[in-house]
Amino acid sequence: MRKSFSRIRVLCGRNLKEILRDPLTLILMIALPLAMEILFYLIFHGLTSQFEMKYLAPGIVVFAQSFLSLFVGLLLALDRATSFLTRLFVSEARPFEFISGYAASVLPIVLAQSVLFFLVGGLFDRTIFCAGTVPAILISLVTALFFISAGLLLGSLCNEKSIGGVSSILIAAQSVLSGMWFPVEGLKDGMVKLMNVLPFRNATKLVQNTLTGVTDTWGDFLLPLLIVLGYTVVTFAAAVFVFRKRMRA
Repeated sequence: MRKSFSRIRVLCGRNLKEILRDPLTLILMIALPLAMEILFYLIFHGLTSQFEMKYLAPGIVVFAQSFLSLFVGLLLALDRATSFLTRLFVSEARPFEFISGYAASVLPIVLAQSVLFFLVGGLFDRTIFCAGTVPAILISLVTALFFISAGLLLGSLCNEKSIGGVSSILIAAQSVLSGMWFPVEGLKDGMVKLMNVLPFRNATKLVQNTLTGVTDTWGDFLLPLLIVLGYTVVTFAAAVFVFRKRMRA
């Protein structure tokens, strides 16, 4: 077990260095959602409660995490296209350790995003700084694991040329199926039920409810958490399985 954690730590350190070598991508991945947070609040917050900062900031936090699927997936796909992973395959590292190393290297970015988006949101609405702020940031690390796992699965399946188009479907799904841009009350029951069983809306609700306060422990917190964790475990396991197949190939 100690050797396994040691290998994951080494792989995580290498991947983190590789990420920092491309600061422009990092800046764009943070700057675009941040600009959306500010602009949508300034334009729409007086029209509907959907764009009040206490709902918008957590929504943007999760929306920004969907870009991680492209980011981490591209990192893995590029490593697969080079001889880097081929050389590592002769080591004692197992598929689970490879995938865990990639996942852990992205978590500092998730933490930085969440803190920044809540800080900027607090400049416009000081009620953001409340007892739920720190728990919401911690919960955002949990929701990010789903998107990271999805990105690793796509990175194991796709090459570096196709992953951009495939991962954009996940980004669009988070945008459309999360309900962060529009009230879901006007939608048909079938669509609402579909959104409620998928991870996108549940991830957004989880961070929003943690920030604003949980009134129904099961409906507002535990159920969304279990759904997100369920999708995360399945997706992570699928990523490990596909990566193992690639190693054997």
